Amino acid sequence: MTPAYKILTVSEWAVAEAAGLYEGSDVDRADGFIHLSTDAQLHETARKHYAGRDDLMILTLDADHPPLKALIRWEPSRGGALFPHIYGDLRTEWVMAARPASVDADGRLRIDP
Repeated sequence: MTPAYKILTVSEWAVAEAAGLYEGSDVDRADGFIHLSTDAQLHETARKHYAGRDDLMILTLDADHPPLKALIRWEPSRGGALFPHIYGDLRTEWVMAARPASVDADGRLRIDP
C-alpha cells in the first residue's frame, strides 16, 4: 500500500459523499488534476495552503488501489519532489479514511482520530 492524502474542506467532503465522487477543489479543477500528498509532503502542504483553517478533512487513499492507480501520475512539484496527482474524479468508495483536521495559524496540522 502506498498512502496518499487529500486535504479538503468539510463542505467539499459532504458534497462528495452525497454525489459518490469528488471532482476536486477550484484549484484542482484549474490545474486539471486533483492534488494529493504523500506522508512526507502532507504537513508542508497543510502549512503552505491551509494555515489557520479548522474546517478540514484529510482523506486517506491507497495510491496502489487498481482503479485509482490508473488515474494517478507522479509529477515533480515543490522542490522537485514527486507528488501524486489524480487525473479524473475521485470515487468516495476509494477513500480508506476521512478524518476531521485543522491547521493552526503557525501551520501545524492536527488530525482527529
